[in-house]
Amino acid sequence: MTPQPPENRDKDAGRWSDLSRPPLNATALRRALIRPDSLWSSLDVVPATGSTNTDLAERAAAGDLREGAVLVAEEQSAGRGRLDRRWSAPPRSGLFLSVYLTPTVPPARWGWLPLLTGVATATAIARFAGVDTALKWPNDLLVTVDGDERKTGGILAERAGDGVVVGIGLNVSLTADELPVATAGSLALAGAHHTDRDPLLRAVLRSLEDWYGAWQTTQGDPALCRLQEAYAAGCATLGRNVRADLPGDRSIEGEAVALDADGRLVLATPDGTRRAVDAGDIVHLRPAS
Repeated sequence: MTPQPPENRDKDAGRWSDLSRPPLNATALRRALIRPDSLWSSLDVVPATGSTNTDLAERAAAGDLREGAVLVAEEQSAGRGRLDRRWSAPPRSGLFLSVYLTPTVPPARWGWLPLLTGVATATAIARFAGVDTALKWPNDLLVTVDGDERKTGGILAERAGDGVVVGIGLNVSLTADELPVATAGSLALAGAHHTDRDPLLRAVLRSLEDWYGAWQTTQGDPALCRLQEAYAAGCATLGRNVRADLPGDRSIEGEAVALDADGRLVLATPDGTRRAVDAGDIVHLRPAS
């Protein structure tokens, strides 16, 4: 191995020596989360990777994963959102993780998984950090910073092997100077009571385990497990006039009035009809002009 020049060693040490952003304690996290009766079967924390979703998906394709595998990165260099939109943040400034799930519910209901993850994450944030978190359909987490709604997190679910890899990216301690875009936010900027990532990660995974268990028990029925009700209650999109941009330069405008049984957003259009749009068909969802 070629010795690293002293100036590079100093640069790397600086990136990882911020005492206000301590590393995650993988041993303590495993001890708290991995039990015989738990959903979580393994938990790995890596210093850096391109994308935790990509890493788990590759392992799933190779048949090298059990349900409940969790991969967390202190830093992602190629984090992705929907439609391969990039997600970047300084090292140890947030939670960047993916989990592998193999639902036993009918595949037609698997589209609820990113919505379920949003509800679980928002619930955990409210309980642990004391921050009200709204859900922007289909996969964003919003907080209020200086009176404005800002995106602080995103969710990406992808089919992999016999299951689904669900990724969560959450800005925790980013300062205003570190935000990648003006519309981004963080829990710290939203006035979080706590920004310690270890207990926050435990809270997110325990909440996800609870909601996933209830969803599985009801065979994925979003009404019976109260997921549809919970998502609608926390969804900032409902009640607003929006424009859904679709492939091929098409768009639909209308008031977002409901979520249907498949997790699609129902728009009441100006001509008096109701149209349901699927998350997989949406390029952008914006406020209507």
